[in-house]
Formats: sequence, C-alpha cells, structure tokens
Amino acid sequence: MPYVITFIDDDGVIEKKKEIRPIHIEYVSGNTHRILASGGFFPDDDNFPNGGLIILDTESRQEAVDYIENDPFFLHGIFSKYTIRRWKKFAWDGKRA
Repeated sequence: MPYVITFIDDDGVIEKKKEIRPIHIEYVSGNTHRILASGGFFPDDDNFPNGGLIILDTESRQEAVDYIENDPFFLHGIFSKYTIRRWKKFAWDGKRA
C-alpha cells in the first residue's frame, strides 16, 4: 500500500538547502523504482521549493519512515517534521482507478 509523505522546510534553511539539494536529488533518483510521485511545494512568490510530497510504494509504514529519515534533507536539518499517511488511489491519470 502506498504511503504519502509530506514535509515543510524549517525556517532559515534556504542556503543550506541549495547546497544539499544535489545530494537529495541523487537520493530520490536512486529510489525511483518505488516512488509513484514526488515533487516540491512552491511558495506563490518564489521558484524554489520549500517542502515536498512523496508517494512511496511500500508495504509498511516503517519503510516509509526509513525512506524519509534517510533523505539528505532530513539528515542535514532542512526539515525536522514530516507526516506519513497510507494512501489508496481513487482517480489516476484522468481516470477513476
């Protein structure tokens, strides 16, 4: 069952995030085989993300916890809180699932 993981960046981390971002992108790229969707949250007035959403296809909540807590953004203090929720699709790609 997929899990949706969301997080918002902590305050004052934008410069640090810019430094860590290539490592984060490498981490996400290495896990695309189990990611159904992933992307950043953007403020209305900026073009740099300040959080994100991941839909991770995994069998257990613990696997989702392990994924997010090994993300370089979490490890380097870009965000300190996240949410994880089980998810079941109802509609997908313009069609009811």
